Amino acid sequence: MIKSLGFVFVFVMAVAGIAQTPTPTPKVEDDNDVIKVESRLVVVPVSVTDANGRPVAGLVAKDFLISEENRPQEIAEVGSADKVPLEIALLFDISATTNPMFDYEIQTAIKFLEEVMRPEDRATIFTIGERLVLVQPRDTAERSEIAIRNIRPTNQQTSFFDSVREAAAYLEKNAPQGTRKVLLAITDGDDTNNAGIVRAIIDAENKLVQDKLSYDERRNFRLKAREAAKVKEQNKVLKALQLADSVFYSINPGGGSYLLNQSSVFGQSNLQRFADDTGGTAFLPKFQPVSLKDPIQNSYNGKKNQEILNDIFRRLANELRAQYLVQYYSDADFPENRYVNLKVGVSSPNVRVRARQGYFVKQ
Repeated sequence: MIKSLGFVFVFVMAVAGIAQTPTPTPKVEDDNDVIKVESRLVVVPVSVTDANGRPVAGLVAKDFLISEENRPQEIAEVGSADKVPLEIALLFDISATTNPMFDYEIQTAIKFLEEVMRPEDRATIFTIGERLVLVQPRDTAERSEIAIRNIRPTNQQTSFFDSVREAAAYLEKNAPQGTRKVLLAITDGDDTNNAGIVRAIIDAENKLVQDKLSYDERRNFRLKAREAAKVKEQNKVLKALQLADSVFYSINPGGGSYLLNQSSVFGQSNLQRFADDTGGTAFLPKFQPVSLKDPIQNSYNGKKNQEILNDIFRRLANELRAQYLVQYYSDADFPENRYVNLKVGVSSPNVRVRARQGYFVKQ
């Protein structure tokens, strides 16, 4: 939102002649020089919980502290979770990497929507596979639950980066202004189907054909090209999340096994960075295997995993109930697309604050 104030200053100059005759009054002309002071509305979702993870209610504008590039800002408005509608996008990874825990995720997500969403809230349901699929446009909890029940896992590749970016753009375009926008992705965060990464690998291969390198040098060159491309795609996603004023949450079904290979480690780092920079949480549960040869053990592990998921969604619900929408006007003259660093706190002691770490300047 742009708020412009115009001030017109007219300067009148009179020059005395050398002669002692009276100087005629000059004609005053409007030179149309207008100095505009522009300010941008900055929206900062902030979750405030106590030491036990319970929502801290009743905070008002004077309780929040926000600085922009180390300059304190005057808060214009604060909306609490009980007054500001929630817009939540759920992204279900349907690729083969998430299959063992899929049924548990579906059932727990449905329960979560039932407990968190109110009549005025809206949910949008997506699946992540070779591409992002819009399963259910923004609708009520009841309609969204039906859509979730009909989702089925596949053996597709995973287009994670593009999917999150497109989902954020959907929220930016379709969610009403002044709502709390949240993305929850149930995925391991790995991407096996991104055009930018594939193109970087092909470019690296083409270069290797021309250069005489050892086997280890060629291998390292490929790895560096791929990782550089992943970081580039990661930055694109983060910008989309920030432009949508959204908060990113994730649940990694891979659990502790993410340490087994480099791709899984990078996938979790994606989830962690998106959550940290937007004020969300990247949950990394320690799920037990449910595809063992022993059906009794699978059943026992399944019950334990369900308890873990219930706890995660309960914590997530608490964070959303603790979420405030803090708004202020910035009059700093930053260029478009400049990333502006933020620091957010509250005056209350012994609380935990989660908030976006910055924003990109819009037009």
